[in-house]
Amino acid sequence: MKLGILGAGLIAQAVATLALKKGHEVMVSNSRGPQTLGEVAAALGCQAGTAEEAAAFGDMVLVAIPFHACRTLSGASLAGKVVMDACNHYPGRDGADAALDAMTDTSGQVLARQLPGARVVKVFNAIMARDIVPHARASSVSGAPDRRALPIAGDDAAARQQVIAFLDEIGYDSVDAGPLAESWRFERGMPGYCIPLRRSSMAGALLMAEKGQRVPDGSWRTPRDLA
Repeated sequence: MKLGILGAGLIAQAVATLALKKGHEVMVSNSRGPQTLGEVAAALGCQAGTAEEAAAFGDMVLVAIPFHACRTLSGASLAGKVVMDACNHYPGRDGADAALDAMTDTSGQVLARQLPGARVVKVFNAIMARDIVPHARASSVSGAPDRRALPIAGDDAAARQQVIAFLDEIGYDSVDAGPLAESWRFERGMPGYCIPLRRSSMAGALLMAEKGQRVPDGSWRTPRDLA
């Protein structure tokens, strides 16, 4: 598989590392151009390109950029592709958004509207970048006690299954939350946001989520054992 990545930050690099370990081809990109990505691409052992080139390159595409930058993306080269959305809305960085703050809209739905025709699946937004590589358990049996589960959501059921298969390959279980409208359940400040949980515990955390009830900002940065 070819994985195109829009972004070259810590999340992008971590997912690229796991994909490359499984033999996939990867191209990273950023808004400043591939000439600024030489060291990153060399360290990872992948290709670098423009955002347009990475979008065209990928059989699947990961979007791992600040949320406010999503509104500048073009969907032309992403139509029909599975697009993994790792973005989170942080008001202090991205600006206030009444619908997102009230959870009547989700960041995944915003991206899907920005990329009509793309098969958007919310994933990798509910794990700290620093945890993505060390928490992967590619050799474990699905559902094993030491295997972390990541929540996903998307309006295309077949696209969700492709993402679930990719997560399993790189070392993660999944909890399918259903359509993008349900992705608020694992956005910023929800019980399962960035907390290492097994599949059953993550499923419970998604059910516990309540609109308007967020955990204290930044509390998810506290190191925790898999629950």
